[in-house]
Amino acid sequence: MGADLLLDVLKRAGAKGAREADGYLVEERSFSAVVRLGQVETVTHSQDQRLSLRVFVGRATAAASTSDLSRESLERLIDDATSLARVTAEDPLAGLPDPATLIGTVPDLDLVDRRGHDQTPEEKIAIARRAEEAALAVDPRITNSEGAEFVDRRSTYTYATSHGFSASYEASTFALTATPVASANGEMQRDTWYSTARKRARLDSPDEVGRTAAHRALRRLGARQVKTAEVPVVFDPETAASLVGAVASAASGPALYRGSSFLLNRLGQRVASPMVTIVDDGTRPGGLGSKPFDGEGLSVERRTVVGAGTLDSYLLDTYSARKLGLASTHHASRTGSGVGVATTNLALRPGDASPAELIRSVRSGFYVTELIGFGVSFVTGDYSRGAVGSWIENGELAYPVEEVTIAGNLLEMLDRVDGVGNDLVLRDVTSSPTVKVARMVVAGH
Repeated sequence: MGADLLLDVLKRAGAKGAREADGYLVEERSFSAVVRLGQVETVTHSQDQRLSLRVFVGRATAAASTSDLSRESLERLIDDATSLARVTAEDPLAGLPDPATLIGTVPDLDLVDRRGHDQTPEEKIAIARRAEEAALAVDPRITNSEGAEFVDRRSTYTYATSHGFSASYEASTFALTATPVASANGEMQRDTWYSTARKRARLDSPDEVGRTAAHRALRRLGARQVKTAEVPVVFDPETAASLVGAVASAASGPALYRGSSFLLNRLGQRVASPMVTIVDDGTRPGGLGSKPFDGEGLSVERRTVVGAGTLDSYLLDTYSARKLGLASTHHASRTGSGVGVATTNLALRPGDASPAELIRSVRSGFYVTELIGFGVSFVTGDYSRGAVGSWIENGELAYPVEEVTIAGNLLEMLDRVDGVGNDLVLRDVTSSPTVKVARMVVAGH
């Protein structure tokens, strides 16, 4: 149904003057249940459809989207997109990928759980309730909860072009989150933990999610500030993943051709410690970011972004590749009505050291477990973010720390990576093991 609908819309766009066009259709069924202190707060069951259309009239481009797939709405969508293109400046680089480069056979990447969506609403609510109960049972100091949530989503993605090409795939996503609150001596601290998977059976157990969330909240009790110092900083896997994501953002085509990336003109150059290898692999079976083709119908690949410290590849869709005089890396994503660039399963490759060994290597420093705010300049690489974690004294976690800021420059931070953990777990679309940066400014009081 999806392919026929898209091809019909594209044919009608051609009749309205589009030289060529493409469309992306997402059809989604989702369920979400939030439980707080044992009581059901919200239950949401939705069925959504979103169609995005991109047209090229002459060498001008325009895009529009709708969630109403009635005949009248789609006619308006086509009219809006083609009319907008006629008043948009022409761009000689605008256009679809060469039809010969589009994916042939769509591989099965094991992204859909055929039997995992068959639970009743009551059974799904019970999973969230169990996670919260497990958190509350860990310690008497776990006195409250911001809730636990279970999410169950099944989606179908269809892409088509005015040249007659169409392809689609299905994907499932399950997620479980718990957010308990710990209290002691008039102080309250919250933290969260989650598990996400393509197959319901691969989710961490509700007990494990709840207990992990509780321990994360408890370890924050008694937090204090520290004096400003330049010291080694160890990022736990969750916070280290944000550094990996920052590298990908700076390596993305739109940031590069706009001149707003600190990685501009650095392809093939050393940009990090030799310990740093970052790989984006959308072909991994069952991966949370895996997909057979990108937002322009090009087959997704495994690609090394940074190899042993050298910037090996940018992340490009068709348009940004043309702007930079390079080839697409098949990273187009459909964001709203337009086309952007996004990674798939992005990960920093693990090293040999255990997290405990990395911490033991620090005489005095900071172990980061949460980052706050977004203080990253992708133009200069300057980095400054609020942070929470634990102070390291003589190779051990001594006491919790809050209300500090860590600051540096991303290129310098990458260059100063002198330890990478062996604890990589691919638990999100962007993942990392523990990472140690030789020195950064930790600003306290």
